Amino acid sequence: MTNKKHIMSSKNQMRRFLLIRMEDLTGISGTGEVAEGTVFSSGLAVIRWLKKPYAMTIYQSLDDVLLIHGHEGRTKLQFID
Repeated sequence: MTNKKHIMSSKNQMRRFLLIRMEDLTGISGTGEVAEGTVFSSGLAVIRWLKKPYAMTIYQSLDDVLLIHGHEGRTKLQFID
C-alpha cells in the first residue's frame, strides 16, 4: 500500500484577495476595499465583508463570488499573494 501525499503546486495553492468595488450599484457596501477573502486549492472561496455586520460567506468558486457581488463588472479581485 502506498501513501500518496497531496502535493500543492503554485498553481493550486490557497490565495488571499481583496474585493474592490469601483461603483456601488446598491448603495449598501460602498466603494474601495469592501471585502477580503481566500480561495482554497479546491476552488472554494470565502469572503468576509469589511463593513458591519462583517458577515462571512462560502462560495463554490471565485466565479460565483463575482457573479453575485460583481455589480456588473464594477467590482474586481486583487490578489494579495
